Amino acid sequence: MNEPESVPDLVTLHVWRVPRAALPRVLVRMARDPRRLRALPGVRFGKLLGTGTGTGFGPGDADATRWAALTVWDSPAAVARFAGSPVGRAWSGIARADVRLDLRPLSSRGEWSGRRPFGEPAGGPVTGPVLALTRARLRPARALTFWRAVPPVAAALHTAPGLLARFGVGEAPLGWQGTVSVWRAPADLVAFAYRHPEHRAAITRTATERWYAEELFARFEVRDVIGDRTVLGWVDDTDPAKGGQA
Repeated sequence: MNEPESVPDLVTLHVWRVPRAALPRVLVRMARDPRRLRALPGVRFGKLLGTGTGTGFGPGDADATRWAALTVWDSPAAVARFAGSPVGRAWSGIARADVRLDLRPLSSRGEWSGRRPFGEPAGGPVTGPVLALTRARLRPARALTFWRAVPPVAAALHTAPGLLARFGVGEAPLGWQGTVSVWRAPADLVAFAYRHPEHRAAITRTATERWYAEELFARFEVRDVIGDRTVLGWVDDTDPAKGGQA
């Protein structure tokens, strides 16, 4: 495993809702912008992502009207410049709604594209919402058993107490999958991750089935939610984070 990078002060998740008719423009952006995003001043790590409903994985779960960017920044000042950058302007010009989550890493294990972009966070007390990110590159020979194992966990997640939002993410339609879930409090996330029988069974099978060629699991404090949180599929009307805007 590679050496961890320093823990960033700020990670952002931008999510855009686009008209279905804009899909050709979106696909052009997905081809051009990954490298441009990583080249922006102040960006330490960046990924442009497709999204899904979170009920399964693969092309059938894809949401062609919602796209995202996960970015690790050097400083808040660098984030402030994103809206005026070529990448930010291009996506704003396509989107009919958008939202940005400002995140502080709490824990992280595993790698993403051979890197450990969130370092080794020390955690710390959190009283508000938290975001869980899972990301994996599937072993082709194990993909079918993985996809068969997803529906029970996805159904359990949908009804989990304290869940505020959830959706799938991926760098490619097949084999590069992940999930984003937002929880009202850390205790809600812990209760689902370690006490729910379907999820505990999936954790056990991850080790025995060797589904993943590469994996990363990270948790973040949600410091702010800026924009239209319905883009995330938000299911609660309370203030999602201190200082957040809706």
